[in-house]
Amino acid sequence: MGQAADEPGTLDGLVNLYKPVGRSSAQYVYRLRPILGIRKVGHAGTLDPFADGVLLACIGKATKLVERLMDLPKKYHTTLRLGVTNASFDTEHPFESFPNAVIPGRALVEAAAAALLGEIQQAPPAFSAMRVGGVFSYKLAKKGKAPELAARPVRIYEISVGRFEYPHLELTISCGRGTYIRAIARDLGESLGCGAVCEDLTRLAVGPFTSTQGIRLESTSPQTVRDSILPIKTILELLEGSSSSDIR
Repeated sequence: MGQAADEPGTLDGLVNLYKPVGRSSAQYVYRLRPILGIRKVGHAGTLDPFADGVLLACIGKATKLVERLMDLPKKYHTTLRLGVTNASFDTEHPFESFPNAVIPGRALVEAAAAALLGEIQQAPPAFSAMRVGGVFSYKLAKKGKAPELAARPVRIYEISVGRFEYPHLELTISCGRGTYIRAIARDLGESLGCGAVCEDLTRLAVGPFTSTQGIRLESTSPQTVRDSILPIKTILELLEGSSSSDIR
């Protein structure tokens, strides 16, 4: 269990939250404000509303560690629905039949997944928090002005195929910063010739922080939440080779 602060009377640190489906990352993290009595709260890495799992909440001076925490590798579990597509590649929009969809065999699925390993070029989905001319891409997409976002390098450390019973496909993915699992669904579906969207998505881990350790605010007492705060010193130790001089 974590300590509530680095020094008596302070609340600087990190809470590993388990965000439920249906909440935005900002909405969920801001629930800590009245619980902890502090307004300076942020999160390290957005998790889509349709997804659940690890959401790192940074409190007080620990908000200065957001960028470094976002650099940690992530692990996800997702179930894809093959044979369909839509604008967001998730459950936020109705599924549409993919034209002339081909039903792939497992060997083809595994080969297509393996082709995504390593450093790849990935274009973020139009429905994303990328900014275009200072405006969030998803806001433009909602107005029917979906921009074509340029591909950028991301790293896929591992992608394993689990249960596959067409049209359902389970994947476990370990990846680096900036990777969109919805874009993996899009690209995998296109390469298979059948289309794909994410039916569900769980962030299992961010670096050493796992979903099984995550605090569920709906069922946790305020005192337990306070007791779960990891102090900055502990965070820096977990980040390895970091210095407390990063926080002033």
